[in-house]
Amino acid sequence: MLINRGVTDADACRKFLSPSLKDLHEPDQISSLKQAAERMVRAIRDHEKIVIYGDYDVDGITATSILWHAIRLLGGQVEYYIPHRLEEGYGLNAEAIAAICDAGANLIVTVDCGITAIAEAKVAYERGVDLIITDHHDWRTELPKCLFIVHPRLGPGGTVSTYANPYLCGAGVAFKLAWSIGQTHGGTLRVNEPYRRFLIEAIALAALGTIADVVPLVGENRILAHFGLGGLKQSQLIGIKALIESAGLAGQKLDSYHVGFLLAPRLNACGRMGHAREAVEMLTSADEPKAKQVAACLEQQNRERQSLERRIFAEAMEQAEKLGFDKDDCRGVVLAAEGWHPGVIGIVASRVVSRLNRPTIMVALTEGVGQGSGRSIPGFHLAKALEACDEHLVGHGGHEMAAGLRISSANLAAFREAFRAHATKVISPEMLLPAIHIDCVAELKQVTLPVVNDLQRLGPFGTGNRKPLIAFQGLEVACLPRRVGRAGEHLQILVRQQGATMKCIAFNHGELFDHLQPGRRIDLAGEPAVNAFNGQKNVELEVRDLRFA
Repeated sequence: MLINRGVTDADACRKFLSPSLKDLHEPDQISSLKQAAERMVRAIRDHEKIVIYGDYDVDGITATSILWHAIRLLGGQVEYYIPHRLEEGYGLNAEAIAAICDAGANLIVTVDCGITAIAEAKVAYERGVDLIITDHHDWRTELPKCLFIVHPRLGPGGTVSTYANPYLCGAGVAFKLAWSIGQTHGGTLRVNEPYRRFLIEAIALAALGTIADVVPLVGENRILAHFGLGGLKQSQLIGIKALIESAGLAGQKLDSYHVGFLLAPRLNACGRMGHAREAVEMLTSADEPKAKQVAACLEQQNRERQSLERRIFAEAMEQAEKLGFDKDDCRGVVLAAEGWHPGVIGIVASRVVSRLNRPTIMVALTEGVGQGSGRSIPGFHLAKALEACDEHLVGHGGHEMAAGLRISSANLAAFREAFRAHATKVISPEMLLPAIHIDCVAELKQVTLPVVNDLQRLGPFGTGNRKPLIAFQGLEVACLPRRVGRAGEHLQILVRQQGATMKCIAFNHGELFDHLQPGRRIDLAGEPAVNAFNGQKNVELEVRDLRFA
């Protein structure tokens, strides 16, 4: 497993299996970060008004919270501004920047946004207000005019950075900046004890952003995720406690699944269904009653989001079929409709990609204007694809696997054709074939409880470090499978091999029920997991794919 992950020597093995905070890169290795920290420390000491301009997703919410706590801990004057997803859209808003400047801000610091905000940055510049942009998204040829740009992939003068972790997310950049602020304020590389305790808490926030933003969990990101997941359980932040409690996870050991599928969706729901500033308030200034109130609101908004998502996905798949997007000659999907909720279409786009295995743009239309969100497949750079279709768009931004856009309804048809043409040029037929990557072939008797416990040390799992996937050949179906799920869409299967038996759960394989008769031999690829029930722990397999032997 380690060799297949590129871990081939003893030192790399130690670092992978036993991550250390000592292996985090010094923050000043990121271009302009040290200078940005010095300017922020001067603002803190001079009691200048600092405004953090964040984004409305989990990465932006946690990044905003990290810098807010850092500045407040050192006695600074700080406020935050989070744009409304539906009314303002992604990134810097010129009117908002003007209002922030007019309200007396001396320094504006963006987190998780701003790298393409040429006109918006100019608003602050013309008003004489210092602007520091911290971001991790793709940039264009022209960079915003501002005091400093802090970006893990951007070097001096617009060159490509040599920083060792190009995959740092917005919250990761904010954590590095907060670290440097503590060093600069104290005048030493070692921060004082109260600030050190804060940075440990900040790693938990950074882990939320890192896992939720689906950046590769390798190198430094893996360290942040590893220690941050442990820190979430131990966190003393009132908002974190309220969030974990609302998800029913209090006291549990948390992993990347809990963050990606239970905690992050609740934070995201706030930005999608309401206003993300409530989530930032929960993680920053809220007392315990207020934090619990916001967490309960997030829970309700998340339920509403799930209901909307199911409806829009059904409509999207029906539209995709009508337009022939499921055909072999289609390599790029653009779907649009009135009445779709702009806050949910990004999640639906992910589900469409999972079903069709093609890059997908979903556009919510309202009174002649469309707000779009897209998701991609490996090898197809979505932000560059939108750049290639720029003439048809009002605005766009993002990165390789996810992006957003604004468009006039009148340009929708032209954009759809341009996007399809670009996808046809870039995507090979092989890229459209869904693939699974198997770590090894094993026998059932080899996959014991101690082995599976050892495999857990390969986590946290996510992009760039997926769960171990094992192939088993020639298994015998031991008894008639059992249908589970509301519509019987899943199967529980008991398999046997050379005297060893194991339970399997095959999600969305209900159609195979009639073909999996006892005695039938199958090959399957599955992720081993430990199921704890009534005090007993057993190894089970989550089936990713199967075929008849």
